[in-house]
Amino acid sequence: MMQWIMAGFLGWLGGSVVNYLSDILPHKRRLVGPICLACGERQPWWNYLVWPRRCASCEAHRSIRIWIVEIIFIGASLWLWTSPPGGLGYWVGMTLLLYFGVVVVIDVEHRLILHPVSWAGALLGLGVGIWMHGLAPTLIGGAAGFGLMLALHSFGNLFARGMARLRGEPIDEVALGFGDVNLSGVLGLLLGWPGIVGGLLLAILLGGVVSLFYLLIMLIRRRYQVFTAIPYGPFLVASAILLLYFQESLLSITF
Repeated sequence: MMQWIMAGFLGWLGGSVVNYLSDILPHKRRLVGPICLACGERQPWWNYLVWPRRCASCEAHRSIRIWIVEIIFIGASLWLWTSPPGGLGYWVGMTLLLYFGVVVVIDVEHRLILHPVSWAGALLGLGVGIWMHGLAPTLIGGAAGFGLMLALHSFGNLFARGMARLRGEPIDEVALGFGDVNLSGVLGLLLGWPGIVGGLLLAILLGGVVSLFYLLIMLIRRRYQVFTAIPYGPFLVASAILLLYFQESLLSITF
């Protein structure tokens, strides 16, 4: 029983860390005390971490995202505690999920993958990659992930410029930002070579399926806008999670 309580507590703590970094980094670009996103006032740590979770200055409620992230990480911690995926273990698996959580939340809410987050991910990916794959496959995977996504990023920019000329007006949204390029390099370090090739192909497949459903829903609701960009970071992260945490299950389904 105590082990379950400990796992749940660690999951709640991890979710709180993800929420804190996702609140602070896009606005301050550095680690400072918690702030209210509504009025910008500093918040006591106790009020930030536990109930009532309202701003002490303006009484603004925090986003429902807070609860969603913490519930997800409590569940993930319990799962990793009882059945850690092969090759990762609880602590490495949980650390990677914390990083992935920060990437996804910030990208969904702000359409950003911050450079400090990418640098931290590169250090994490280098260490975990060498531990799992060795030095050479890790470095080659990182270079391949960065290079392949850089090529797609450049092609996307050229396509957007061409369409802007045809339409006679600029296109502000781009399919892939440079943060996605950096993230692909991080995932290349984690997945190694040739794992990153499958990782990028799976991310493209996931992105295509979700984008198709999004397009259909927007068309049905008559709210579709041409060249509306969808954050791509979550698809890259989802691909990495599937390959790192569920590879054995995927192989058993495939074969």
